[in-house]
Amino acid sequence: MSLDLPIAGALRADYTVRAIPCKAQSPMAKKSARVSPAGRERRVITLWLLVVAALVVATLLVGGATRLTESGLSIVEWKPVTGTLPPLSQDAWQAEFEKYRTIPQYRELNRGMSLDQFKTIYWWEWGHRLLGRLIGAVFLLPFLYFLWRGWIGQGLRARLWVIFGLGAAQGAVGWWMVSSGLSERVSVSQYRLAFHLTLACVIYAAIVWTLQRLWTLENAGAFSRQRAMAIVIVVLVLAQIYLGALVAGLDAGLTFNTWPEIDGAFIPASERLWFETPWWRNLFENALMVQFNHRMMAYLLAIVVIVHAVDVLRKVDHHDAMAGALAALVGIQAALGILTLVYQVPIALALAHQAMAVVLLTIAVLHAGRLAAKQRRR
Repeated sequence: MSLDLPIAGALRADYTVRAIPCKAQSPMAKKSARVSPAGRERRVITLWLLVVAALVVATLLVGGATRLTESGLSIVEWKPVTGTLPPLSQDAWQAEFEKYRTIPQYRELNRGMSLDQFKTIYWWEWGHRLLGRLIGAVFLLPFLYFLWRGWIGQGLRARLWVIFGLGAAQGAVGWWMVSSGLSERVSVSQYRLAFHLTLACVIYAAIVWTLQRLWTLENAGAFSRQRAMAIVIVVLVLAQIYLGALVAGLDAGLTFNTWPEIDGAFIPASERLWFETPWWRNLFENALMVQFNHRMMAYLLAIVVIVHAVDVLRKVDHHDAMAGALAALVGIQAALGILTLVYQVPIALALAHQAMAVVLLTIAVLHAGRLAAKQRRR
């Protein structure tokens, strides 16, 4: 008896189970017969990817806290292996503190900091780096095992290798970001910070997309227009996350704390937006322009999501509830952003704003994956 099990074009699709005549089956045999080998493999791979995704979310939130507590420059060396262990003696702690005291951030912002205060910021950065290393191990070791067992087909294999490559690059990008604040700056480059955060979100989105493709059996009856708009929404969410990272990197949220006006108007004066030369530097280095762009992208995203939700709820078979959820989440995220701004970026609200961005990205990717799924036979 040939079973055609749809594994989203990724796991092995052809499993053949031969019928063996027998008079009776034990309860244990009946229980095992209800779950095909393909089904078990898919469940294990799904659980593995869910754990990896959860670790990525944890890293994003700890990274946000590290940024908000100005802890990211507390470890001034990159030791991928030996750096796994924290200082284990008083002398080791003092040595790490002395290294930190050589960089501009200490001299200009934290001069006079005690060793106990240094330990607080050190633990944030060390925890962030440890989570990054843990993600690498939790991803690679099971992945190699699944490859050895032959559980992963060619399509999924290529996708997972790409995700692993992006994760490996992310470690190097993290150090590239930190190194920007060790010699001439008191904080990391906003360019590198935004790239580092956005790359982490792209990796997370790729994992969520892969999980969606593992379990989606058929599409939702969407038209090509709706599928395209769902993808556009994912891109807009990632762009908004990038702009939010620029705001964080420039501390622009601490500069203009009124809404809906900014710098005294809904649209600031052009000479305040475009005074840097060359002109493109205003998009990344002018705090007013960066925060203004972040606000305008929020308005654009809200409009696109609402129009898309109306379109999907009217036209798509079985009314995809995720479209409505996206509209609601955009509203919640906008409210969190406004509160974070007017209260001058308290850590609790800022982390809630970042966490909601991850939730919004998750739903956007799942929604796009469902609408973009090819028609499949059950």
